[in-house]
Amino acid sequence: MSYVLTWQWIVLVSFSVVLILITPFVKTIESFYRGTSREAKRPGIIMLTFSLVISWIFSKSVTNAANLGLSFGIVGGIAYATYYLSFLVAGIVIYKIRTGLKVQSLHQFLERKFGAGAVKFFTIIIAVRLLNEVWSNTEVIGTYFGSTGSPQYIISIIVFTILTLVYALKGGLRSSLITDLLQMSLFVVLLVLVLGMILPKEGSVTPFLTSGKWSLSGGVDLVLVALIQIFSYPFHDPILTDRGFISDEKTTLRSYILATIGGFLCILLFSFVGIYAKFLGLNGEAPVEVSKTLGVFSMIVMNFIMVTSASSSVDSTFASVSKLVVVDLGKSKTSMVSKGRWTMIITAIGGTIPLLFSPAILSATTLSGTMVLGLMPVFIFWKIPAPKISFHLSLWVGVIAGAVMVFGWLPKWLYLGRGSFADLLAVNVYATVLILFVYFVPALAASKVKKPNAQAIEHG
Repeated sequence: MSYVLTWQWIVLVSFSVVLILITPFVKTIESFYRGTSREAKRPGIIMLTFSLVISWIFSKSVTNAANLGLSFGIVGGIAYATYYLSFLVAGIVIYKIRTGLKVQSLHQFLERKFGAGAVKFFTIIIAVRLLNEVWSNTEVIGTYFGSTGSPQYIISIIVFTILTLVYALKGGLRSSLITDLLQMSLFVVLLVLVLGMILPKEGSVTPFLTSGKWSLSGGVDLVLVALIQIFSYPFHDPILTDRGFISDEKTTLRSYILATIGGFLCILLFSFVGIYAKFLGLNGEAPVEVSKTLGVFSMIVMNFIMVTSASSSVDSTFASVSKLVVVDLGKSKTSMVSKGRWTMIITAIGGTIPLLFSPAILSATTLSGTMVLGLMPVFIFWKIPAPKISFHLSLWVGVIAGAVMVFGWLPKWLYLGRGSFADLLAVNVYATVLILFVYFVPALAASKVKKPNAQAIEHG
């Protein structure tokens, strides 16, 4: 590919410029970090729902959904869409925590219940997640411009990151919310266009819905993994949880419920791209290969989808990192907007550098999902008293389980099933059982110690 202005560059630059032009330049802390309007109004249900869905439809996610459709048919699509039930889990938990404890963030909740050490541990986990969001999304953009590591690949990533950073710097979370409205609307239109190109070729939707095989080896093992991870996975992603504290409690809960439905359907329908590729006997990245068979217009639409989903995720990442550093971890009561902007710049650089060395990008929904399994009892059973050691033991079991997956330490005789994700399912099942054990045993022991002490005080 030459360095001339191709249609890929037109899509990338023109769309980014539009986003830069429509975003406001904000100066207030509330607008930059909490997304309020100039009139100090909180985001409404439509803005919040759209923002939740599109900020979680990463370019990597739609690619993974299509590839799973290619590998396992509708079962693969449902497996990946199941992760979007995370919205429902997070929405209910955040609603209960906010109404019960009156906290303003997950950090505040953790510090109150488990202390400063828990906050530090949690911060490290989500910091890794946020950096991963930058490179995992920009990496997908780069593949549409050139092979991994090529000059075209690197230049497109740098240009995309800079353009996204510009409008994120203007308005922080407020910019992210406003652009999410446009990005979500555009994504739906583009998705309809794609479906309109592939569904008629099969005559109806029936072949898509009946594709695949409902067995562990047919992708059901990943469905089960997703059903396990949705109770921990959402809590290590500030892009999802930060939005749980910027509107009133009831609006927030309703938005998360609607986002569950919207996110599930969007991902499931996009997996049809991969299922269509399966019908054609294609190999490789399903969105890219399918768009090649449908002509230039299809390639333009697919590129638009990737730019839209990537930009919404990356700008949300910049907003979340700035809030994490300045608000959640900041000790001063006055949080400067300028400090948040500098944090975004540093994040953009830190999230781009790994791609210059062409690293193997870990899947955001498998390996990191396993590493944070320990967050499940912390948030799902938040009402149950537990000592600090319960938090740390639980999280370390999850981290070790993730390491077991990364290095392939689990013996094959312990696998569950014979599918592609037999080892992942096994690790998640075993780790979940162990996590519940190490979390509740200290909690039970602590409760038994406290009861005699309380009685001694009462009769003393």
